[in-house]
Amino acid sequence: MSRVADEAQKNRPRHVAIIMDGNGRWATQRKRPRLFGHQAGARRVREIVEACPELGVHYLTIFAFSTENWKRTQSEVAGLMSLFRRYIAKEMQEFMRQGVRVRFIGDRVRLDAKLRALMDEVEALTIANDRTHLTIALNYGGRDEVARATRRLAQEVAADRLHPDEVDETTLARFLDTCVLPDPDLVIRTSGEARISNFLLWQSAYAEYEFIDTLWPDFTPEVFESVLENFGNRERRFGAVPA
Repeated sequence: MSRVADEAQKNRPRHVAIIMDGNGRWATQRKRPRLFGHQAGARRVREIVEACPELGVHYLTIFAFSTENWKRTQSEVAGLMSLFRRYIAKEMQEFMRQGVRVRFIGDRVRLDAKLRALMDEVEALTIANDRTHLTIALNYGGRDEVARATRRLAQEVAADRLHPDEVDETTLARFLDTCVLPDPDLVIRTSGEARISNFLLWQSAYAEYEFIDTLWPDFTPEVFESVLENFGNRERRFGAVPA
């Protein structure tokens, strides 16, 4: 990497989280079924993951399916679950080739057994990789995550393995799905919607946000880089006054 490129990366976020929105609208604009848009979105994920090392992004977290997405039509949910299974199986060796470590966050209980087995398999296969850390939020909701973490914490207190006086922000964070990950520096939402949709509520307390009009299937590495450059121009104070 050149000295200029290295200097540019110093102001890049280390951990980027993305709410991948707009697949359905992208398909509708082309008079195609919504699943066609989800398939295009899945292909875009590969390109963005591939671009991360050059752009200085070490951790990428993507919102694939929320706890609220079960409200969609049965056919769309079934199509998405089938797409997730195919995507993981197809990309498994590519993840290895590129040095990508894959993790999943969210409640796996409601997912079908075959999908859960694939998730376990790719996590185990890529456990030693460290070039890019890809976290996929699948059947994930921020409030659900905090509730599950609180329940586990309460069980530790009830079993006398943890004293109530020891419970603070750091303690609770250890019980979150993302306990081994740094908090995101930047959260991006595509498709022009300006809401966070129950995504990484705890972790994004001090993240910068970018809401862009681009639909997810059109979110190219070039668009990604331009958003990262905007981040580099921001001053992050974390509650302090400017230096």
